[in-house]
Amino acid sequence: MMMIPCARGKAFNTFKIKQVPLKESDLPQVSGSDSGPLHYLGNIHHLNPGAVPKQPDYFTAPFRRSQQDIYPIKDHDVLIPPAVRSQIVHYMLQSPMPQDSTNILNINQMIENGCYTAAYPLHDSESVHPTKNPNTLGDRNTLRREWARAGRSFKEQPLDLVRSYFGEQVGLYFAWLGFYTKMLIFAAIVGLISFFFGVFSKDRDITSGEICNNTIGGSLVMCPQCDQRCTFWRLNDTCETAKTSHMYENPVTIFFAVFMGLWATVFLEFWKRRQASLAYRWDLTAAAQEGDPIRPEYLARCTTTKCNIITMEEEPHMPKRTLRFRYCLSGIMVLFWILLILAAILGVVVYRLSIFGILSSSIPNHVTKIKVIGALLTPDMVTTITASILNIVIILLLNKGYDKLALVLTDLEMPKTQGEYEYRLTFKKFLFQFVNFYSASFYIAFFKGKFIGFPGSYTYFGKWRIEECPPNGCLFELTSQLTVIMVVKQMVGNFQEVIIPWFSNWWAQRRAKLRPEAVYTRWEQDMDLQPQSPLGLFDEYLEMVIQFGFVTLFVASFPLAPLLALLNNIIEVRVDAWKLVTKMRRPVVSRARGIGAWADILSIVATLSVITNSCILAFTTDIIPRLVYYYGYSAEYGTGSPTMHGYTEDSLSIFKISDFKEQNHPNILPAWFDPAIHTTCRYPGYRYPPDHPQAYSVTKQYWQVLTAKLAFVIAMQHVVLLTKACIAYIIPDTPSHVRACMRRERFVVQTILQQAELGRLRNTLLTDAPSSPPSPQFHVEDEQAEMGLLRCSLHTESPGVSHPPQRCHMENEQAEKTGDDSLLKGSEEESSSEDSSTVFYSV
Repeated sequence: MMMIPCARGKAFNTFKIKQVPLKESDLPQVSGSDSGPLHYLGNIHHLNPGAVPKQPDYFTAPFRRSQQDIYPIKDHDVLIPPAVRSQIVHYMLQSPMPQDSTNILNINQMIENGCYTAAYPLHDSESVHPTKNPNTLGDRNTLRREWARAGRSFKEQPLDLVRSYFGEQVGLYFAWLGFYTKMLIFAAIVGLISFFFGVFSKDRDITSGEICNNTIGGSLVMCPQCDQRCTFWRLNDTCETAKTSHMYENPVTIFFAVFMGLWATVFLEFWKRRQASLAYRWDLTAAAQEGDPIRPEYLARCTTTKCNIITMEEEPHMPKRTLRFRYCLSGIMVLFWILLILAAILGVVVYRLSIFGILSSSIPNHVTKIKVIGALLTPDMVTTITASILNIVIILLLNKGYDKLALVLTDLEMPKTQGEYEYRLTFKKFLFQFVNFYSASFYIAFFKGKFIGFPGSYTYFGKWRIEECPPNGCLFELTSQLTVIMVVKQMVGNFQEVIIPWFSNWWAQRRAKLRPEAVYTRWEQDMDLQPQSPLGLFDEYLEMVIQFGFVTLFVASFPLAPLLALLNNIIEVRVDAWKLVTKMRRPVVSRARGIGAWADILSIVATLSVITNSCILAFTTDIIPRLVYYYGYSAEYGTGSPTMHGYTEDSLSIFKISDFKEQNHPNILPAWFDPAIHTTCRYPGYRYPPDHPQAYSVTKQYWQVLTAKLAFVIAMQHVVLLTKACIAYIIPDTPSHVRACMRRERFVVQTILQQAELGRLRNTLLTDAPSSPPSPQFHVEDEQAEMGLLRCSLHTESPGVSHPPQRCHMENEQAEKTGDDSLLKGSEEESSSEDSSTVFYSV
């Protein structure tokens, strides 16, 4: 362990903090809690009074060495919080100053060389019990008691304390996750309404009733769904599947899909407002004005320099030719790995084709005669479930390689700043995960069963016939796929986040469990905890954004997705908090301007969801064909009332069994099949019967249905996207009360700085009065004239040095930006004072 005493003067000369407390705020505090949409629950949702120390709010201003007397805050823990001190030490370790013309290795290089094992800031106390004084609880213990446990799942989060202890980046993540979870409540309620409407109306659904009817569905002989191994089957064999599909495929589904498209926009817009409130409260607006530092890796690779036209100084530069080569190589690798994912998905499709044919001919008839088993153990059902499980296994395996690949490719591109590095890495990893998680669902939703041909002229992929959807569509299979992915992914994720850290820490601490803290020191205890990821909370953000995609992109086929996401996130918030407080080393404080590139990704996914859901409703479900039949064909020539009776037979075309090719004809015929009686079979589609002059050609109804589908897609997309744009325009990104607070703070800060400058000017004029004649340029009559004097250029420099006059209008933000922005004066008195702060880093 290396103990690093960090005197304030030396540290502050190295590390600059832009904003420091100037005056305690006289405004009502902008909420730093996490109440949000659950504010109406009152005391049920709020934390117990006094459970968490109240975080005071201050007006802040850039520090000016020449006016350091105007800062009344003398408490060092308020002026420079402990978490920020650890950031100062980390900065010094990362960027050591050269001494005696010899470059010193930074801490990362020394860890890589094996000089040290690790470097991390220490926790302030035990996570469960206080250290020595039972009357004194550290922030870590408070967070464990009031935040990082399951018993507080329905309480608001103490975001101010989270931000104070872990930093703004961690605070913003939990603020976003909590806000997203609470917004899911509204989506889950509407999704449950849509689902239960389908549950209670499935027995009254005419179409599924016709399928289950022995007279109608039992008399319709369906064509084999694969070559040779598959045989003829009756339509009522899919009775249970038809009823289950109606729970997700009903008229309310259209309303729910439109609602979710608008919900995503409302969520993003209100999050912008929430983020603006937190940015004001946590002084993140100043962080947004700071430029990103150049990455050390970029500096190490650069061999040339270029003049910066803004600073007029030479800075490291990488030639565009080198960057273009790196970008091209990275792009080729990205394309290769995406094709690898698609190849894996193609393998799952081949598995579907082969296993369906095997099951169609191998399930014994005496087994399927049992009602319960016959309803569940169908070739379609078994193929769907096993393929979904195989797909999620492939997804989880490929994820391991993609994480490392994204890092390697981003390093190859050599971004200049840390912000640019994180932005590119974020989009790259999300692209991989997007293709990995969603490609199978896109295949089922938009490609399966769409290009199969028809009996006598099937489409083939190699030797396998393209698989087709059951007569009631592929919606049930898509729903099963999404259910398996969401449930299994969440279970595996929670297992990895809870069991693995817990077991690792238990194994490291099992021998030291009973040792007192005097022997088992704080830095040793923290050393036994899990190290923080170099990417911070990147994986947590990625997990939630992927979930957001499942909630929005395919919600038309799975209205229970918001409910599953809500239940998972209620646990996820506390699991992430528990892991961070009790099982992980304390992270280095990192300021953030917001959630970064994830905001752009969420906006893209929300827009894409409108397109996918409209296409699912049009091309995957039977909603549009049913509407066309209801209004155009059920009441012939406009006589009588529209009805859904007869839709089942109308949606199936007729094929003459004798027209089958030899390779299409089944090898085994069912016991009930009589070739003399059953001369035709049915298949989904709108084609003329075999005795028609245009046999097997598409009918006029086919083009009418296709036109209606395209019209629905265009109409829904335009209506929803236009409404989304109006909502985004109407809702301001910054709440009005936050704008008022910002104006009030600017006014107060400007007034204090002007008065301080006025006092300094008075002292300067009085000091120079005996030795200098009165200046004709300035005649101070009253305070108003003195205030006006501030709008002239008065530089107090060394005597005898003349400067040309300059104009500077100290108005609003400009007043905040003038002056010396160094943090504090690094005087010898502060450096040698016994009151100097000490930050301990365990190395």
